[in-house]
Amino acid sequence: MSLAAATHAGPSATAAPAVVAPALKQRVHWVDRLANRALLGTVALLAIGLVAPLLAILSKALEAPEGAAGHSAFAAYLASPALLQSLWHSTWVSLLTTAIVVPLAFTFAYALTRSCMPFKPLFRTVTLLPLLAPSLLSAISLIYWFGNQGMAKSLWLGLGFDGIYGASGIVLAECFAVFPHVLMILVTALTLADARLYEAADALGTSTLRKFFTITLPGAKYGLISAALVSFTLVMTDFGIPKVVGGNFNVLATDVFKLVIGQQDFQRGAVVALFLLTPAALTFAIDYFVQRRQVSALSARAVALQPRPSRRFDAGMTAYCLVIVALMLAMFGMAVFASFARMWPYNLTPSLAHYVSGLVDAELGAAMVNSLKLAACTAVIGTVVVFIGAYLLEKTHGLAGVRPLIRLMAMLPMAVPGLVLGLGYIFFFNAPANPLNGMYQTLAILVLCTIIHFYTTGHLTMVTALKAIDPEFESVSASLKVPFYKTFWRVTLPICLPTLLDVSRYFFINAMTTISAVVFLYSPDTKLASVAILNLDEAGDTGPAAAMAVLIAGTSLVVTLLYMALGKFVERRTQRWRNPSR
Repeated sequence: MSLAAATHAGPSATAAPAVVAPALKQRVHWVDRLANRALLGTVALLAIGLVAPLLAILSKALEAPEGAAGHSAFAAYLASPALLQSLWHSTWVSLLTTAIVVPLAFTFAYALTRSCMPFKPLFRTVTLLPLLAPSLLSAISLIYWFGNQGMAKSLWLGLGFDGIYGASGIVLAECFAVFPHVLMILVTALTLADARLYEAADALGTSTLRKFFTITLPGAKYGLISAALVSFTLVMTDFGIPKVVGGNFNVLATDVFKLVIGQQDFQRGAVVALFLLTPAALTFAIDYFVQRRQVSALSARAVALQPRPSRRFDAGMTAYCLVIVALMLAMFGMAVFASFARMWPYNLTPSLAHYVSGLVDAELGAAMVNSLKLAACTAVIGTVVVFIGAYLLEKTHGLAGVRPLIRLMAMLPMAVPGLVLGLGYIFFFNAPANPLNGMYQTLAILVLCTIIHFYTTGHLTMVTALKAIDPEFESVSASLKVPFYKTFWRVTLPICLPTLLDVSRYFFINAMTTISAVVFLYSPDTKLASVAILNLDEAGDTGPAAAMAVLIAGTSLVVTLLYMALGKFVERRTQRWRNPSR
């Protein structure tokens, strides 16, 4: 029977259904089954490493103490003046730091993107120094500058401050630690500018000041909002700096530490952790809402803005950037100088005594090795996990109902402070009934916590890289019956290698410098160098603490240079297609 006859035959023609029916039962390809199982594995990892610990905190906070109502723990703590005072301290310190850092970083970013000043790469590199060291380094430097035996103590007192310990020290140290994070966002925001708008304004005779307020600021407003929210969240949830220079100025982060470590009051610690989670989640929600309303800054016909030389403006921007860079080098350099001083402030002869005291006498060499193990495992495992999760989301199909859940869970770590996540791990993994209890106080739980803590940034970076690859590669490969793994190996992976290296470096550096997420989870056998700095400072050994901070920064710098060299090699071997003229 012909196709036309089969189509127009009446109900009595039964041949067509007999032929079509078996074709409707198609077997799921083994590749799709493997991808679906891997997606479910990603869900399981995020559920175990993120959702379950957060639910454990909530359960602990609502746990009824001695037969009382579940909300009594909240009521009792809310009735305490300590919470309201700490909450107020955390809020206004975060707001003040944000109000200082955002204008400073915006001006610096404006100089980098809108001026023709010299030494731009050098200035940009110096501002990245705080990312290579724990936040404690800035606090320790302030002690050597303005502390009780500080080199410039009289200058600090002459400005009207009582001392470096307290709100003033926290704000000053946080400005140093948060500056590079804010700067990166604002440089990106100011880079995306359409030169045609400025040309039209020049044609209409618009003044420079009016162009700034009508074109530059509106174009960068979403970047400014995001930068302010990031600054507020980082300061609000930071633990290291308030612990070192906070003195009697209590904030929410130090409250959690004192309740859990000092008083062993886990329930009240869980209550404070939920309060600490609220501002971070709120700023995350605001940022998400702002990003949804953001419109494209550049159209297909946009013209990249190229700064024009202006002697007075460029000189002014150079002077400003020199001041900022000098302050950052003074902060970073003081920690290096103090780590080599034999006995501060009486004998400033260069010596390795503090390094020997920290690594040998205090037996912190093992802590440094543990940090390197944690960083290496996090860099390798975290990069693989993030890449697989992002690849499955962007390049495979199936389990449509699970994909939105994975995207939500992948974004959630950005809104969870490290202290909250670490406390959740105590409640979840330390439960005797949990079959994963054996992971508690091992290197494995530190690796898992660090990966989850920094998961969002790596995930978004990989998704951005994968979205840039045209889906036609997979479609053409499928039509030519090329196995998916060959397309992955020959196309997807080589294109994404530079991004993979960036994500791996990000995981390594953050694993070396993190404190808040792991301060509750280490054991004597898994003690980390970043946590050792905190313990040395508590014991009054500020010199060895500075030495350990400098050692971490030096290690991070060396690893960064190695990653850069590897990146150059990878670019030459796999990215030649980007420059067809070669």
